[in-house]
Amino acid sequence: MKICIIGGGLTGLTAAYHLGRDHEVDLYEKRRHLGGCVSSYEIGDYHIEEFYHHCFSGDTRLFSLMESLHIADRLEWLKGTSGYYADGTVYPLNSPGEILKYPLLSLMDKARLAFLTIRSRKTDTAPLDDVTARDYITRELGDRVYRSFFEPLLSSKFGDRKDEISAAWLISRIAIRSHRGLSGEQLGYLDGGFFRLIDTLSDQVGKDCVMRLQDPATTLSREAQGWRVNGLRYDAVISTIPPHLLPGGGVPGIPPIPYQGAACLLLSLEQEVTSGIYWLNMKDKAPYGAVITHTNFVPLERYGEHLVYLASYFQGNVPARIDQVMLDDFCTRFRVPPDTIRWHRMAVDPWAGPLYTTGFRNRILPYQEKGLYLAGMFSRPNYPERSMNGAVAAGEEVAALIARDKEA
Repeated sequence: MKICIIGGGLTGLTAAYHLGRDHEVDLYEKRRHLGGCVSSYEIGDYHIEEFYHHCFSGDTRLFSLMESLHIADRLEWLKGTSGYYADGTVYPLNSPGEILKYPLLSLMDKARLAFLTIRSRKTDTAPLDDVTARDYITRELGDRVYRSFFEPLLSSKFGDRKDEISAAWLISRIAIRSHRGLSGEQLGYLDGGFFRLIDTLSDQVGKDCVMRLQDPATTLSREAQGWRVNGLRYDAVISTIPPHLLPGGGVPGIPPIPYQGAACLLLSLEQEVTSGIYWLNMKDKAPYGAVITHTNFVPLERYGEHLVYLASYFQGNVPARIDQVMLDDFCTRFRVPPDTIRWHRMAVDPWAGPLYTTGFRNRILPYQEKGLYLAGMFSRPNYPERSMNGAVAAGEEVAALIARDKEA
């Protein structure tokens, strides 16, 4: 069977990896390299992701893929510390003592929040899909906890649509980060970066498949016995890109899936500025929602310079001069002289991921719709929170479906 895969991110590569040995596969990717949101920069003698990445202990599908690629021995578990930037002050929130000292929540607020975190691991998120995160937190923890702790997080990630986000997404997010020790949580990272995953996977896929880099799918049409993409005929097509971006405006009859974009500024600094914290959430209003100091997570010695991400999200068009706005604010807020920034890189993805608004569960697309195979961040393994693990699972599952359909 001749198969077309649109999109060379982790889902597309995984599907190609499983199908290429038994089928004739062409993979179309609009960029000059593969990886999608897991792409990396090459800086001197090392690679660093365009968008920050780590994995969690429950990411079994991702780990199985690493095993099959013989790179699982490079997976290491490192301590990821976190904190809150509020009222111009950095507050670490890792040990019980640090949490008790946090001044913007009462002791009772903290106790309720801790109990919710523990309960989140066993909470069924399905009934929460139609409940907003705001309503759920206000009901469970009170308005003060919502206003002081959760609203700034939701606002920085979802902007004006924060009040539409479902409690299913929020509780899932809390649950996945609830397995913490007394000084932080254990997060997974590949020695050498996730570049090793994409590079090794791409090499394996390239042995069996045709890689069409810088070759976006510009035409897609259904024929009596298959499909035609960019003038070439295929028996089946897998699209891993947002459905509405398919040529011709998408698949008729599919309900629209709300998306948002991500802008991530990566900086090289001469000094460390976040008090040793890896993930610093911004409570104070800023043009970025988090400051993620990669070298407070992965040892500094591997890079020889302090690496910091500024993470921002947007809907619609990317804000004008967003890189300079973020850079100027960061330098002022954290007292960083601009001439001490060695270099910076800006990554923008207008379709970084779905917005998990209420009712999203009912909009999850099946793997096959009107004869077209669909898999990506909009698929069930990425609900109610997208991840590399979900991307791998979606690629595996759509590949298995095609194999079953061929046998039927």
